[in-house]
Amino acid sequence: MYSFKLFIKQLFFAIIFWVLAFSIFIMIRFIAHGEEQGVSFVNPKNIIPITEWLHFAIILGILVGIFYAIIEFIFEKLITNNIYLGLSIVLKIAIYILVLIVSLSFIIALIESDMDINLQNERGWWKTSSLFWLATSYFFLASFIFLFLKLTLEKFGRGVLINMLIGKYNKPTEEERIFMFIDLKSSTTIAEAIGHKRYSRLLQDCFFDLNKVLSRFDGDIYQYVGDEAVITWKLKKGLKNNNCIELYFAFVKQLKKRSKYYIKNYNLEPFFKAGVHGGELIITQVGTVKKELAFHGDVINTTARIQGECNKYGESILISDELLDRMPLKPKYTSKSLGNILLKGKQDVLNIIAINEK
Repeated sequence: MYSFKLFIKQLFFAIIFWVLAFSIFIMIRFIAHGEEQGVSFVNPKNIIPITEWLHFAIILGILVGIFYAIIEFIFEKLITNNIYLGLSIVLKIAIYILVLIVSLSFIIALIESDMDINLQNERGWWKTSSLFWLATSYFFLASFIFLFLKLTLEKFGRGVLINMLIGKYNKPTEEERIFMFIDLKSSTTIAEAIGHKRYSRLLQDCFFDLNKVLSRFDGDIYQYVGDEAVITWKLKKGLKNNNCIELYFAFVKQLKKRSKYYIKNYNLEPFFKAGVHGGELIITQVGTVKKELAFHGDVINTTARIQGECNKYGESILISDELLDRMPLKPKYTSKSLGNILLKGKQDVLNIIAINEK
C-alpha cells in the first residue's frame, strides 16, 4: 500500500515536471524561430500561434511523465540494486529513447489529425529527424535536472532546499524541533557474531526499511552515525497525529514483517530502541567544500541521553515528559513514568516516559 502511494506521488510530480518541461521547449523553439519559422518543420506556409502548440506539449508531458514515473519506480525498486550502475544507465537510456519515439510518433499523428497537415512520420522517421534528436537532447537535460532536484530533496529533506536557496540558514536561525535517536540494540554483539561486512549490509537493510516508512510520518533524516539514525521534525509536524511516536512503531512492524529475510540472511531479527525529545535549537548552514545543515543545542544532546537509558530500564522507546505534555497520546498507546532521572552530563533531572502499544 505504501509503495502504491509513493508511486502515485512520484507520478504526480513527474507529470507536472514534464508538462512544464515540454511547454518550455515549445516556447523556446517558437520564440527562437519566430511565429512562422517556429513551425517551419510542420507547415511553413501557415502562421500558427503558440497557443495551438502548447496543448500538444501538455499531452506529450503527460505521456512522458507516466512512462518516466513507471520506469524510475521499477528501476528503483527492482533493478538498480541488482545490477551495475553503468548497465542501469545504459538500459535507461535505451528505454527512454524508445519512449520518446513512441510518444513523439503519437503526438505527430495527433497533430496531423487535428491540424490537417502532413508531417514526417514514416517508419524510421526519427533516425533522420533533427527535431527528434533536439527533443531527445532536451529530454536528457531536463531528466538530469529532475534527478538533481530529487536527490537534493532526499539529501536535505522537504522544505529545506528552498530555505537554503533563499539563504534562510546562512545565519543561525532558531527553530522548535523534535528529534529521535534510533539505535540498533546489541550492535556490538551482532557485529562480532556476523562480521563487519555482513553487519554493514544489515544496517543498509534496516535503514532501507526505515526509509520505507519515514515519509508517511513527515520525518526527515538528519544523519546516520554508525548503527544510529537521527530523525527530525518541525515541532507541529512531529506532534501531529503522534508522528514522532507512530514512526517508531511503524518501523518496528516493518522489521517484523521482514523477519524471515533477516533470519535467512543474518540469523537474527534486528530491534531498535529510540529516544525522543524536542525544544528550541539553532539551525545553520556550515562548511564550504561540503555544505550541510547543522543543528546546535541542548535538545540534541538530551535526546541522545534519553535514548541511552533504554537498555537500563528495559524499554524500547522513551520520551521526555515535557514533550509528551504537548502531544495528546492516542488511546492505543500506554505511558509509564520512569521518574525524574539525572541524565549523563546534565545538571537538572528530567522526567522520562516509556511508551508502549496496548
